[in-house]
Amino acid sequence: MNAKLSSFLISIVVFGSLLGVCHGGELRKHFYKDSCPLAEDIVKEIIWKRVASNSTLPAKFLRMHFHDCFVRGCDASVLLDSTTNNQAEKEATPNLSLGGFDVIDEVKTKLEKTCPGVVSCADIVALAARDSVSYQFQRPIWEVLTGRRDGSISRISDAFRNIPSPFFNFNSLKQSFANKSLTVHDLVVLSGGHTIGVGHCNFFSQRLYSFTAGKNDADPSLNSTYAAFLKTQCKSLSNNITIVPMDPGSPLSFDNNYFKNLKLNQGLFQSDAALLTNNEATNTVDELLDSQDFFTEFGQSMKRMGAIDVLTGSLGEIRKKCNVVNS
Repeated sequence: MNAKLSSFLISIVVFGSLLGVCHGGELRKHFYKDSCPLAEDIVKEIIWKRVASNSTLPAKFLRMHFHDCFVRGCDASVLLDSTTNNQAEKEATPNLSLGGFDVIDEVKTKLEKTCPGVVSCADIVALAARDSVSYQFQRPIWEVLTGRRDGSISRISDAFRNIPSPFFNFNSLKQSFANKSLTVHDLVVLSGGHTIGVGHCNFFSQRLYSFTAGKNDADPSLNSTYAAFLKTQCKSLSNNITIVPMDPGSPLSFDNNYFKNLKLNQGLFQSDAALLTNNEATNTVDELLDSQDFFTEFGQSMKRMGAIDVLTGSLGEIRKKCNVVNS
């Protein structure tokens, strides 16, 4: 090999390794295998213990992970508290109903005692989502790759700009997901997360009482029997306190009933009903009526969502406490 070619190859290797540093490493299985071997077991143990006594947590952690990843990537920015000169994501309307922050703090405290400064809050959020939903099955139902690092910026405006709204039509939903390199397929599959959890009346009551501006009418795409039931729960447009299950048949069970309800025109939000206004999305809904397909696809889409704009390698930091950046 001549000297010129040799030096050219060396420069490629050096440049390539520098690129690797610039872009950070990739997420991978068992990232903490050597640095904190018990990390994933510790997360699971605490999450399962908490879910055993609070069945609302799986929906909360799933939503926390989703809202984290859609704003600045999966970097635990959703966990940061506001400061005197900055309103954080937590303060945004879509995040006011998030919960489970105390459990994340409990996990982090235990991990810091076991392996100080090693496990990121972003990975804890991703694992908590998977482990809480998996408690029902007593086994992990999707694979979580790890190696995320924590961000240091959290702005209320970013949350308002990036979290999809329950009032969105199909095109707005499609664009919101495309902005995160997620497909229509991912949009439909991940909407299946609405099989657990609750919705506040004020996020869907216009479908019951004032669907058309200036008229006191209901959304014609909403099952009339279901609409009548919802009216007994949400008696006015202004009710922002009452909650109803998003999946009335099995609100605490993670299953594919969301899609069965959708086919009966019993999607709670405008954004649920919107999935039936597009052929590609409707075809995906039909495929997900098969339970096994839903579980397989949900795991794949969660893995894609969990990789949105992640900080890895030397980017970001490992927070000592999840609600504040390191000083």
